[in-house]
Amino acid sequence: MAKAVKEKEANPSIRLVDVRTPSEYREGHLPGAINIPLQELRRFLVTIPDKNEKIFVYCAHGFRASQAADGLFRLGYVDITNIGGIADYSGRIE
Repeated sequence: MAKAVKEKEANPSIRLVDVRTPSEYREGHLPGAINIPLQELRRFLVTIPDKNEKIFVYCAHGFRASQAADGLFRLGYVDITNIGGIADYSGRIE
């Protein structure tokens, strides 16, 4: 996950999406991440309409991010990376 955060810092066009619940997001999230909960995947269609955009998804431990990546591929997104869980991250959080 730290490698993905560094890649995001080097390339601000990468979308960083936390797929945890809003309350989990408020407790702390990666810098620059937006929150689109797994249960609301269709919000990606409005929030990130360009299906070719590079998107990193994460959650608490990686399981929901995996589900989100699968769902986004089914919605037609082509550049989705599950970067795992914030539980494994030791850097700065917001």
